[in-house]
Amino acid sequence: MRNTIFRICLIFCFSVSLLGQAKKYNIHTVAFYNFENLFDTVDDIYTNDDEWTPKGAQNWTTEKYNQKLKNLSKVLSEIGTPENPNAPTFIGGSEIENRGVLEDLIKEPKLLQFDYGIIHFDSPDKRGIDVALLYQKKFFKPTSFSNIPLYILKNKKVAEKDKTEESTDEENEVKIQNNRVFTRDQLLITGFLEGEEISIIVNHWPSRSGGEKATSEYREAAGKLNRKIIDSLQQLNPNTKVITMGDLNDGPCNKSVKEALGAKAKKTEVPEFGMFNPFEEMAKRGMGTTAFRDSWDIFDQIIITESLIKPDFSTYKFWKAGIFNKPYLIQNSGQYKGYPLRHSFTEVGFSDHFPVYVYLIKEMK
Repeated sequence: MRNTIFRICLIFCFSVSLLGQAKKYNIHTVAFYNFENLFDTVDDIYTNDDEWTPKGAQNWTTEKYNQKLKNLSKVLSEIGTPENPNAPTFIGGSEIENRGVLEDLIKEPKLLQFDYGIIHFDSPDKRGIDVALLYQKKFFKPTSFSNIPLYILKNKKVAEKDKTEESTDEENEVKIQNNRVFTRDQLLITGFLEGEEISIIVNHWPSRSGGEKATSEYREAAGKLNRKIIDSLQQLNPNTKVITMGDLNDGPCNKSVKEALGAKAKKTEVPEFGMFNPFEEMAKRGMGTTAFRDSWDIFDQIIITESLIKPDFSTYKFWKAGIFNKPYLIQNSGQYKGYPLRHSFTEVGFSDHFPVYVYLIKEMK
């Protein structure tokens, strides 16, 4: 039955000021997920992907790759349920090797019925990992898309990795000739969601490899570029609706998000043309999408423009946000009990991040 239900309605009651009258709404889920090393098994001579091959350190076989696709498709098909029985209309993703792995992913049985389109560009990241957007063609019609590079120069303070700080399995590559730090591009897509124009930016900001403090300015530069893109869209159309999402490698309270991007935690604090971050309050309550040394933070965020929080549901607006952390996504034993269930040598897991999502709703006439 689910594969026949594409236009989904949500029924809920507003406050007593509307006399408790139930209203019907169309609903769309917008999701982001760090796929954590979604690599195929083929050695790409132009990128540093040797680890993720059958002869590499991960012994990455066809069987393991297929299980990874199966695991991811299960998660993606369930994000946002039960409030919205339909799979997400939009899925932003990161740590994607190439377009081919996305084509394999959307052919998985749990996703095939939703007829996802793909928007993807190769990025200059040395491991070849990219960002991308999947979208349900039935609902969204893209009109333009581009990859916008982030140009930053090496910070001298990162010359030697600070062993006391967090690092990841990715590194910010520095090209010696010009001292440029190569990282993921920011992906901008504009199109029409059931006739309403909306823009989406998919991000994977520079990592903390080398230390959080030493690399902070890299992510601040990413936040400034994000803000510049949004400013340009708002200059063209002051009422434009923009959603920026991704693995920011910073939490909601870091400078890259709070100052460079200018995101606010409360709707009442958001100025005209400002940004609202529904994940900051979650972070303050101790919730998280990823953990390091038993310290949780929300690196994965979906942040929206003020135009999406105005109290008028005659067009699509933000309803609420969440972290998708079902029990099957959680390690249930060992040193990392309670952490996201990621890949290991003995088990093909899901990711070292939990997905995040927001709902857009519009009142039905």
